[in-house]
This record gives sequence, C-alpha cells and structure tokens, in this order.
Amino acid sequence: MAERAATERLEALVRQSLEQVIDPEIRRPVTELDMIGGVTVDETGVASIDLKLTIVGCPAARTIERDVHHAVAGTPGVTGVTVNVGVMTPAEREALTAKLRGGRPKALQFGPESLTRIYAITSGKGGVGKSTLTANLAVAMAERGLRVGLIDADVFGFSIPGLLGIAGATPTQVGEMILPPVAHGVKVISIGMFVEDHTAVSWRGPMLHRTIQQFLTDVFFGDLDVLLLDLPPGTGDIAISLGQLLPQAEVIVVTTPQAAAAEVAERSGLVARQTGQAVIGVIENMSGLVQPDGSILELFGSGGGADAAARLSTPEQPVPVLGSVPLSISLREGGDSGLPVILASPDDPAAKVIRGIAEALSTRSRGLAGRKLGLSTY
Repeated sequence: MAERAATERLEALVRQSLEQVIDPEIRRPVTELDMIGGVTVDETGVASIDLKLTIVGCPAARTIERDVHHAVAGTPGVTGVTVNVGVMTPAEREALTAKLRGGRPKALQFGPESLTRIYAITSGKGGVGKSTLTANLAVAMAERGLRVGLIDADVFGFSIPGLLGIAGATPTQVGEMILPPVAHGVKVISIGMFVEDHTAVSWRGPMLHRTIQQFLTDVFFGDLDVLLLDLPPGTGDIAISLGQLLPQAEVIVVTTPQAAAAEVAERSGLVARQTGQAVIGVIENMSGLVQPDGSILELFGSGGGADAAARLSTPEQPVPVLGSVPLSISLREGGDSGLPVILASPDDPAAKVIRGIAEALSTRSRGLAGRKLGLSTY
C-alpha cells in the first residue's frame, strides 16, 4: 500500500511538471489541451507518458516530445522516461477545437466586444516601407511581453513571411481551425503560406474579401493584446473589406517625406475614415540618412509626415506623427535576412525610433465605447 501511494504521488508530480510544457503553436500547456493521456511510473521510478499530437506530421512534434521528456526527467524521483507518441482521434480534435473557441461557433475572433487592440497599417503607395515597419513593430511589441498577432493582408504583394524569416512556413490545420506559425514571438498568417513559390495572386474583390474573412475566423490566434494588419497600398477592396469586418480597427498611415507621397498617403487615411475606422497617427519612413558627422541627409525631402498628419487631423481628432524613421542599412538588411532590425541591431537609429513607436502604441488606453464588458446586474 505504501509503495503504491508513493508511486501515485510521483505520478501526480509528473503531471505537475507536464503543466510547464507549452505547445509552441497554440501557446497553451499540453495538459490543458488534453494532449497527455496516461501517466504511469513503475516501482523503479521510470515514467511512461502517452503524448497525443493534434495531427499526423505535426511540425512541432519533435519540440513537444523533447520538452515533455525534459520536464518529466527533471521531476524529483524519476529515474527514466519513455514518451509514447500518438495522434488525437477525430473526436478528440473536434473537442479541442471547441475548447479553444470557448464553445462558441465559428465567427470573427475580433468582434466589437474584443479588447484586442487592432492596428491597421496602410499607405497610399507602395515602396514606402510599410511592411518592414509593420513586421518590426510587431516584434517590438512582442519583445515587450505582449501577445501579438500579425495578418499579412497585402494579398498581391505579401512579404511578411520573408521579413520575419519564415518564408516557406506552413500553418497547421486542426479540423477547420488553422494554427498560425510563430516568428520572434508573433503569430503570423499570410496568403504566401498557401501558394507555391514564385506564384502571382490575381483575384477579384469577392475572393479577396473571403480570404480576409477566413483569416479572421478560421485562424486561431488565441487571446491577443495586439493584432497588426499589413494592408496593401492604396484604397482598394481589402481596405474596404477590413473597414466592414473590423470597424473598430485603428489606422496608422505610413508615408515618406516626399510631398507627392504624403498627398497619396492622405487618401488611404480618408478611405479608412469613411468606413468608420479612426486614423490615430502617421509614421514617416526614410526621413533622412544620418551622416558620420551627425548631420542628416534628406534624400527624399522633408515634412511629408507632418503634412499628411495635418491634412488628416480634424478638430475632434488630431492626428499626430508617431515617429520619423531614418534611412538605415541595418533596417534593409534585417528585412532581407528575416531578422528584424529590432533584434539584429537594437542600437540602430531606426530600431530606436520603431521601438519608441511600439511603446507608445502598446501603452495607449483602450477605448471601450460600444463594447460589451460582460457585466451582469442583479
């Protein structure tokens, strides 16, 4: 009896250790996800663990198995570990999907009641560095400890996977639920993860709308503090669809210092405002090149960000310049290598400005107007 009681106590300790193992895709303990079946410990202290992966060929299989083995082996009293790897049954996967959705039917994850801060990054024209800034802002926010998601909504010109070093990554599908890859602490989804390399996407409006809607319903981001959307340049179908699907999103306009670019950037902000979204700021990119003597060489002129912000401002809602990001070789190199400048060269002038913008966006108060707070009266 005493021997069996000691074994049961050790089995309980093993289960406690397994609570520290986090699924790298879903970001929850494997015990909470019902991925652990039987846990037994024999009289010699050898533990046997039944691990149930979500699908056959799970890309995180080796990581999870390794972490399970390490956690159990570190439990005091365990002398050896055997991990028996299996796969969930269809019924178990369906139960997991229902659990992750909180028992709610499939619907937009970020409805009006959501407290996730949503930032849509837009620009009037291409080539202003919008995607590079979006990727770096996402990583900078994750670096601050926030739970961050990023949707590459630039369907025709998707570049986020490459900028974050996950080109070729494939989302994991569990039933009807899609689990996004994670890069530098950011959950990422892009149409580039579903098409073959060197393939051009040429879709009309309805297909674009369905794609964005699927990203917001089928992709499981979990509880996020911040969701960033990298919009395509201009004022086309996707901008309008996002205005309909996420009217509470706050829009940030990216421009260069050129007067012509600032004028075009203003139009993207005006379209967002027409769909009910609020324009909360302008980022001026490529604002100048820092010289060895400390002076600034203004290759693309100056004042474009301030001009765009002034034209987008209203008496009721002033629009500030959130930051002016200087030209930076390290910023460009980070995009090419898939290691954002925020991580690769944190002391670079561009990295410092981007980090400052991320900090300001991370600490903004949340507007609760029109949102359900989940309170009950008696």
